[in-house]
Amino acid sequence: MALFDELAHLPLSVEQYELEGLERDVSSAFTRLTTVIHLRGGGHEGLGEDVVYDALDHVAFQDAGPVHDLTGPSTLGEFCDLIHSLDLFPAEPVRPVSRLYRRWAFESAALDLALRQAGVSLHQHLGIEPRPVQFVVSLQLGDPPTVDPVMRRLESYPSLRFKLDPTSDWSEEIFEQLVATGAVESVDLKGLYRGTVVDSTPDPVLYERCVRYFPDAWIEDPALTDETRPIIEPVHDRVTWDAEIHGVADIEALPWAPKMVNVKPSRVGGVRELCETYDYCASRGIRMYGGGQFELSVGRGQIQYLASLFHPDTPNDTAPVGFNEVEPPAGLPVSPLAPVPSAIGFRWG
Repeated sequence: MALFDELAHLPLSVEQYELEGLERDVSSAFTRLTTVIHLRGGGHEGLGEDVVYDALDHVAFQDAGPVHDLTGPSTLGEFCDLIHSLDLFPAEPVRPVSRLYRRWAFESAALDLALRQAGVSLHQHLGIEPRPVQFVVSLQLGDPPTVDPVMRRLESYPSLRFKLDPTSDWSEEIFEQLVATGAVESVDLKGLYRGTVVDSTPDPVLYERCVRYFPDAWIEDPALTDETRPIIEPVHDRVTWDAEIHGVADIEALPWAPKMVNVKPSRVGGVRELCETYDYCASRGIRMYGGGQFELSVGRGQIQYLASLFHPDTPNDTAPVGFNEVEPPAGLPVSPLAPVPSAIGFRWG
């Protein structure tokens, strides 16, 4: 049976919903906003988190309030159909992909609510036992770059593994120091982003160093140009893809059949689409890993939950949020994360 078919017929009753704005100062230059969707019905509440990146979109969303009538659907599948038919933005979003993020927020809240109304957890309903989740800590090395962010974390948490964002100003000494740690699981070349603050121009010198210094690491999102393709193609079995993966069609459009891809539920943009992507990858032996979107609330736990069911043994970029702090506090859970699914619903911990 297709995975979505196991969820689509879950009974669902929505009586109302509310929006809760969250805010966190990440740095002097960046304040992160998200919006938690509270769906209520039958004495239960389902939660989902909107991880749209642009603050203006959150402000407009929260100011408009709960303007949609979501009371009609009687099953989760019908609710997903309704959400796909609605314009969830009171004004045109800054980025088109944000429509997918918001759609996932509503549908993940509906999944949580439907399971709670049924008195069952996601893993129990699917008959899949949660497993410990391997994770990596995603990190940049600053400007100018230094290995200090890695070394500080390893001093307190020596078993950590990292997903790093290499840049052209990394010296060979930095590469050598990182190799000595033995802690680099993957490198994100960020070659496929366009019009964002993390855009990275494809640099054949950088690509060659990443391939040479980290012969066992996964290489994420290289930009393939006449200069970089000869470097990347010989190691294509350890190339993974993230930024352009919105579902099955994007996986099929990759330059070669991948061994592994990053499946972010919010970027895929819906419960049906996520299930179809899981089914597709499973049927073709494509490994998956999860990725965070700087969640501030229930969204991080939900992607950890999904990782525990569908890809627990891969380099999931789903570390506890404390590792993103400049100085991570003591006592954070280390990899692998012990399974902590809620007794009912779609929540973790």
